[in-house]
Amino acid sequence: NVIANAIIGLDALDINKIDDLMIKLDNTENKSNLGANAILGVSLAVLKAGANYLDIPLYKHIGGLRAHVLPIPLVNVINGGAHAFGKLDIQEFMIVPMKADSFHEAVRMAAETFHTLKSILERDNLSTAVGDEGGFSPEINSNKEALDYLTKAIKEAGYEGRMFIALDVAASEFISEDNTYKLKGGRILTSDDLINTYKKWIKEYPIVSIEDGLGEEDFEGWKKLSLELNPYIQNVGDDLFVTNKKIFMEGVKNGIGNSILIKLNQIGTFTETMDTIEYARNHGYSYIISHRSGETVDTTISDLAVGTNALEIKTGSMSRAERIEKYNRLMEIEDELGSSGVYAGKLINN
Repeated sequence: NVIANAIIGLDALDINKIDDLMIKLDNTENKSNLGANAILGVSLAVLKAGANYLDIPLYKHIGGLRAHVLPIPLVNVINGGAHAFGKLDIQEFMIVPMKADSFHEAVRMAAETFHTLKSILERDNLSTAVGDEGGFSPEINSNKEALDYLTKAIKEAGYEGRMFIALDVAASEFISEDNTYKLKGGRILTSDDLINTYKKWIKEYPIVSIEDGLGEEDFEGWKKLSLELNPYIQNVGDDLFVTNKKIFMEGVKNGIGNSILIKLNQIGTFTETMDTIEYARNHGYSYIISHRSGETVDTTISDLAVGTNALEIKTGSMSRAERIEKYNRLMEIEDELGSSGVYAGKLINN
């Protein structure tokens, strides 16, 4: 009754115009009038209509002939924090098959490590039920113990030196009003305590990326975190930047983080998403295309990753259909690209 009346008859190839029209029609800072889900649904439908009209794959419609990079998957294998019951404060423990030769091989490496981890957990009589992103949710006693299980699984699967670890701490979930961090076991830590913990872990484990290591409002802590971690690993902002170019610009200005998580339905239109990605590119920040904890089988983010030549993608574990669909789509794209496609791990490793 509102959006349809405004856009029927417009050219689907002019998605910038249509997205801009919907933003003006909504006329709020956070799309609270029409709703970000309604606006994004139309935005992506228009994007797909354009690809269908041109009779080309969605990733080529997004990126043209330059679209050729298959992203490294950050595969969530242990769920904690708000995404699972148990004692783990960290929301996602991920494996990163950085040194695969292709996306197909990356999926195989991740799947084998995932099932090796399952066997190890079963040997220790721990639950292998999965959380909402498909990772296991065992009753592990500490975050460090979870890291030990990951490194053990990587080694037993035969991928030591080729498979790495990434964390999504989601620290905004357990920060207090006084900017201290209340862990599930009752411990209370400061920003400095957490930063020192991450530094120890980076030395002990093959960690290459930490997301939301501090709370989104802990700006002073983030400045310290960035000074300490930026030279050594990928320091990702998700809750911190929320795919919002205006917020992200402020972070870049203050030297906070060196990477941004990109979620289409965090900002609400395709063109705003692309604007944020372009800003990241222009300022030397990496960008990771990401799913959400609530997902459908829609595979747009797979095409978005290839269309923007993203080096990484987060789309969950090696279980649950709504996660697996994204991996399947990326393998289809790799087959379509043939020799012109390149796995991002090879670009980073070289």
